[in-house]
Amino acid sequence: MYHLYRYKPRLVVLGPKIEELPDAHPSKARCLRALSLLFGSVGNPAEQKRLLTHSLKLWRERGDDDEVAITLRSLSEANRQMELYEEGIRQAKEASEIFERLGGTASQAHTLIILAWLLHDDQQLDAAEEAASHAIDLSENKQFDVCNCHRILGRIYYSKSEEEKAKSHFEAALGIASSFGWHGELFSIHYDLARLFFDQDRFDDAQAHVELIKSHVINDTYKLGCAMELQALLWCIQGRLEEAKIEVLRAVEVFEKLGAARNAENCREILQGIDEETNGSVVSDESDDDGEFLETVLPLVFINFLRPDWVTESE
Repeated sequence: MYHLYRYKPRLVVLGPKIEELPDAHPSKARCLRALSLLFGSVGNPAEQKRLLTHSLKLWRERGDDDEVAITLRSLSEANRQMELYEEGIRQAKEASEIFERLGGTASQAHTLIILAWLLHDDQQLDAAEEAASHAIDLSENKQFDVCNCHRILGRIYYSKSEEEKAKSHFEAALGIASSFGWHGELFSIHYDLARLFFDQDRFDDAQAHVELIKSHVINDTYKLGCAMELQALLWCIQGRLEEAKIEVLRAVEVFEKLGAARNAENCREILQGIDEETNGSVVSDESDDDGEFLETVLPLVFINFLRPDWVTESE
């Protein structure tokens, strides 16, 4: 399941068999967590959270602090996807404290990165910057961690409207990810850069990054749906509404097959916006306010959909 999570995310038929195992089974807690990651990877954080909550209970009963911290970290990420930031922040902080007590510097750095994302999404930007900076200090020059730190710092500065600083950090992350050929990270960074150029009305640059996003999907159906969704938005901006509608419908089909209900609903809202735009109920041809439609659909596409790529079986 860890292999599928990393290289070809999809659901498996093992779920019922795993959950039917007695709680005392030595592998149940670990299998529940592995299964939860698959649900998270296809955009179903609610099911991911349910499985992780059960796994956490088993690890606490066994008194395994390291596994408790790892599971808490995954739970905090699931809560982030569900926008339950307060709960996620609390879990990430507890996990970080456990890793610090156990001397797990690398694991603490991973956890602080998730904490930074949660704080960023909760608009606690200074605290998020502090967590990300601390994570860099703990990364011991491990390039994957450093890459992730630069990416969240890019997001933080972007949210602070410091676009040049944001771009600098995104480009630093891009340089690291490119040198190692990390497709998952490259997908995410190009996604962030596309968003930045969208907001700067640099649509040709945004399209260039959308094309690069597509090149880094690599057998990940969920990311393919996200790339379709983003391409549809760009075509909306360019007035290519029929093409955008076709692309969004393809994305809806992908997300519905995966059970990614939130993403599918976002796409349906975009479809509604396209239909209203086509019918002239959002913006008329004579109107000089052509931003209303974009203000409606833009936040729907740029959601925090990406799973934490640093979770490994060895942990």
